[in-house]
Amino acid sequence: MSIGFWQVILILVIVLIIFGAGKLPKVMGDVAKGVKSFKSGMKDEDDAPLDVNKTINQPAPAAPPVTPTAADPAPTTAPKKDEVAKG
Repeated sequence: MSIGFWQVILILVIVLIIFGAGKLPKVMGDVAKGVKSFKSGMKDEDDAPLDVNKTINQPAPAAPPVTPTAADPAPTTAPKKDEVAKG
């Protein structure tokens, strides 16, 4: 399905009714600026490709040695109901 000639004419008439003849050039200018800005942004991304080989081939930094530490022992008795209620 493609847009036919009469659908394009209908869309243009609706746009003309919504925006009016006076605002139409300003709206089209704003649309053109947006498209131009989008294209320049896409071009900037393409101009600066990432050097994937540099980041992949670099060795990982050495991790510092881990020394185990003793944990606090768990309580051997359950807290009393009065202590739990006091918070």
